[in-house]
Amino acid sequence: MRSERDETGGSQPARAANERHRLPFDPIEEAARQWSLRWGETPRMRAVTSLMRVHQLVLTELDELLRPLGLTFARYEVLVLLSFSRRGALPLGKIGERLQVHATSVTPLVKRLEQADLIRRTPHPEDGRAVLASITPQGRAVMEQATEAIVSAQFALSALSEEECETLTGLLTSPRAAAGDF
Repeated sequence: MRSERDETGGSQPARAANERHRLPFDPIEEAARQWSLRWGETPRMRAVTSLMRVHQLVLTELDELLRPLGLTFARYEVLVLLSFSRRGALPLGKIGERLQVHATSVTPLVKRLEQADLIRRTPHPEDGRAVLASITPQGRAVMEQATEAIVSAQFALSALSEEECETLTGLLTSPRAAAGDF
């Protein structure tokens, strides 16, 4: 975590996520108020806007948490995905498919992980057109450290109880299924 200078000239840890600059109003409620004056579907607009705002807040907190390990949450996801595979390796196309990102987004992620010696890229032994990404022992070690940090931070969702997390997951299952996620 970066340090900031306090009034005495010493340093202190940067503000935690819950101490960030707070707006004097709820931007979602203000947006909903304005929206409802012009258009319909205000409850869904509020839900989607809330979902996207929480996504940004959580992602920012997790990225800050992972920065000392040289990771972003996206790179961490690649390491976890590779660690879950039977051989610790997957084709780049499969990584993109599983993480729901375009193939052109996978390449820079993999390149950065490879530069850090956390993964290795090799030609696919059965498909000459494909490239495999394999997690290295160092990649597994860094992934374990990152996982400990994320779990300790309760995935940046410490404001929710376990029961609320289960409820949220349940609520989000229908739109995921309707969109063809599974």
